[in-house]
Amino acid sequence: MYKLLITYLFVFVPLFLFSQETENLEVDRDNQPPPELINEFMAGDTLSIDSIPIDTVGMDSVAKPFIDAPIVYNALDSIMISFDGQKVYLYNNASVTYQNIELTAYYIELDLETKQIYAEGILDSTETLVQKPIFKQGSEEYESETMRYNFETGKAFITKVVSEQGEGRILSDRTKKISDDVFITEKAKYTTCDADPPHFYLHLSKAKVIGNDKIITGPAYMVLEGFPIYFPFIPFGYFPNSPTYSSGILVPTYGEEQNRGFFLRDGGYYWAASEYIDLAVRGDLYSKGSWAVKLHTNYRKRYKFSGAFDFKYAMNIYGDKGFDTYTRSPQFQVTWSHSQDPKANPNRTFSASVNFSTSGYDKQNSLSANNYLRTQKSSSISYTRKFENTPFNLSANLRHSQNSTDTTISLSLPEMTFSMAKIYPFRKKTRSGKLKFYENFGINYTGNLKNSITAKEYDLFDKSFPQDWKNGIKHNIPISFPSFNLMKYVNFSPGIGYNEKWYFDKKNYTYYEDQVFPDPRGNDSHVKVDTINGFNRVYSYSYSLSSSTNIYGMYMPRNPKSRIKGIRHKFTPSASFSYRPDFGQERFGYWQAVQVDSTGRIEYFDVNAGGVYGGSPGRGASGAISLSLNNNLEMKVVDTKDTTQTDDKEKFRKVKIIDNLSFASSYNLIADSLNLSPISIRARTTIKGVSINLGGILDPYELDENYRKVHQYVWNTRSGINKLGRLTRANLSFGMTFKSKKGEKEADKKKKLIEEDNLLQGGYADYIDFDIPWDFGFNYSFNYSGPTKSFPNGKVTQTLGFRGNLNLTEKWRLSMNTNFDIMAQEFSFTTFNVNRDLHCWSMAFNFVPFGFMKSYSFTINAKSSMLKDLKLQKQQSHYDNF
Repeated sequence: MYKLLITYLFVFVPLFLFSQETENLEVDRDNQPPPELINEFMAGDTLSIDSIPIDTVGMDSVAKPFIDAPIVYNALDSIMISFDGQKVYLYNNASVTYQNIELTAYYIELDLETKQIYAEGILDSTETLVQKPIFKQGSEEYESETMRYNFETGKAFITKVVSEQGEGRILSDRTKKISDDVFITEKAKYTTCDADPPHFYLHLSKAKVIGNDKIITGPAYMVLEGFPIYFPFIPFGYFPNSPTYSSGILVPTYGEEQNRGFFLRDGGYYWAASEYIDLAVRGDLYSKGSWAVKLHTNYRKRYKFSGAFDFKYAMNIYGDKGFDTYTRSPQFQVTWSHSQDPKANPNRTFSASVNFSTSGYDKQNSLSANNYLRTQKSSSISYTRKFENTPFNLSANLRHSQNSTDTTISLSLPEMTFSMAKIYPFRKKTRSGKLKFYENFGINYTGNLKNSITAKEYDLFDKSFPQDWKNGIKHNIPISFPSFNLMKYVNFSPGIGYNEKWYFDKKNYTYYEDQVFPDPRGNDSHVKVDTINGFNRVYSYSYSLSSSTNIYGMYMPRNPKSRIKGIRHKFTPSASFSYRPDFGQERFGYWQAVQVDSTGRIEYFDVNAGGVYGGSPGRGASGAISLSLNNNLEMKVVDTKDTTQTDDKEKFRKVKIIDNLSFASSYNLIADSLNLSPISIRARTTIKGVSINLGGILDPYELDENYRKVHQYVWNTRSGINKLGRLTRANLSFGMTFKSKKGEKEADKKKKLIEEDNLLQGGYADYIDFDIPWDFGFNYSFNYSGPTKSFPNGKVTQTLGFRGNLNLTEKWRLSMNTNFDIMAQEFSFTTFNVNRDLHCWSMAFNFVPFGFMKSYSFTINAKSSMLKDLKLQKQQSHYDNF
């Protein structure tokens, strides 16, 4: 009974009186803090709680109450209400919710008369402040030591506040919230480090924070690991803080190069055009006259496509004007990437990957070793179309490739392919039972149109389309017949191949005894080559029959206790016969017999030489038998490392002895000489983690004094191992990677053991554990090419490469990569790198000890993309761009 009476007097009666009083209250929403107070705060003068003006409310008989929604409050420990019902005191895990505002803290004081709320935390037994006030309003959230907030005006005074602002955080001693999105702070810290305390921050004497927009600061300086760095001093700062991308100025980087002088690089403007496209315009300026312009745009339409386009133009000026060393070198680069969303259209796709530049662009403007060393570039713009419910497909491509070493460029503009998947014309749409023999007859088709040119970079735009561009159309119609088995083990597959090429010109050769003309190789010749325009049809056909089977050999050890349980040898022999008629006959018109000298010597010239799909089919009939033999050798052993096996049931594993050992050659039954083709040998195996690859080509015929093959077998003129054939090409390569078996888990176990047992006086700090993650690898390569006019004794190249990584600790990483040319007795490009993860920062040291790229660089930079220009860099290079 007493409890009910006390509850009635202290809860319901005050709340009833409060509701009666607030029916006639009117909110004075124009009541804002005076400008003098804000100026005083920004000037750094002491600002106390008492200096905040108390908001007043006017009385009006028709005014609406300032409380527009219920105030919900709760506490874990106790809730106390004043006698007049105007104040509520909440203790331990207290919370107050009003509309979209939520405040939690250890202690909260709610004053309904002044419409203010006050919150603070509490010190625990370790003098650590816990249950700090956490204020949430919509998507915004702040943590502080104390907070005073006014429900009516939405203003607040906060101490020791921590607020998330985009990628960074602001830690402020004193903050005044003057509206929902605007804060004024004093003695604040801005950082992107999430550690407490942060490893680095910008000390802001005063700042204004506009939520989801920007942060404007007064004088500031950087503090790193508690040490203030007053240089460079920041007189003011501007930090974009928009959740969506926005337009703005791109701040350039500065530095110095020996050849081009002081520079401002990558400065410009970024334009956020729309949610679909943007544009960045950047430029470089050098004190010695060089300059560059760069344009970059991204575009994207959701569920449709996305891409990026870059155009860069650089004018590099070296030397002093008026001297012989003065040069101007204009260079440009175009890159474009485009991809289509797979869901946009399953039957049509369009993609692009373009990387085109002048040959000297990477050498003069690249800022990385990878780009500098790159000599090959290629591009492709592709459109494909699948015709639904049909076997037909269409693709159109624009292709480009270039070699920056010799400035050669190859273009295919365009290249179109129309194909038909294999169809079976004799199969019924509805059938029952097994397929008939003739129903396995299949045919498919591929048509290709190509227009291409290969030229030097400086000659490309001077080329004539009808004379220098190569074009044509090619048709390929393979016909497959049903395969069949002989004695269930040997599979036979017959086939017919038909190819037809359409060219629009051909060559005509004429002998002139008293005139000299350059031949395609640049030598003098009495044969003049003329080009005759007109449609030119070149066709060829061939017949083939192939067969293959598998033969297995097994060896089982007699000793039942042997770890080796079996060895299996797998043979895969295959043979094929192909026939092609003699397309050198006059009736085909592919080869022209021409006198070449005054002695009347006749040679045959290809009238389709240099065609985009190659020349004419070869002279002489071919009836070739091709033979190949593949070998695979495996062993089955007891797995002694498997601890789950028992005496009754052993576990086994396979060990590959020879992954592959193959031999291949062919013999032309119709040719009048040089019937036997070179013998190709390939082998691959792995021995205790070392992968070994080797190969070779043996030619059965000898060479004359001009290094041309003659019909004379080497086994008739040579002895010993040389009887096997004349080695024309050989290669050997192997490599191995070693890795640490013990990783971070083992290191953590040792750390815990040392700390628990106190094995060392200084604890784990005095212990150095070398069982830490690492890897090291090497590779060796050997190549041999047979004798030629340029290299009578053949040519040998040998290279040895090393690479390695070492994690000294969880944060420190060392790496290196080098290659050594054994024949030239010199190292190629070599790098040593040291990286240190500094939590919110990263440190990198890169060193190239010798060679043309000799250089070093030391960089410490913030990881956050917002503070990408906050870095310390020292570098020196013989090639200035690095």
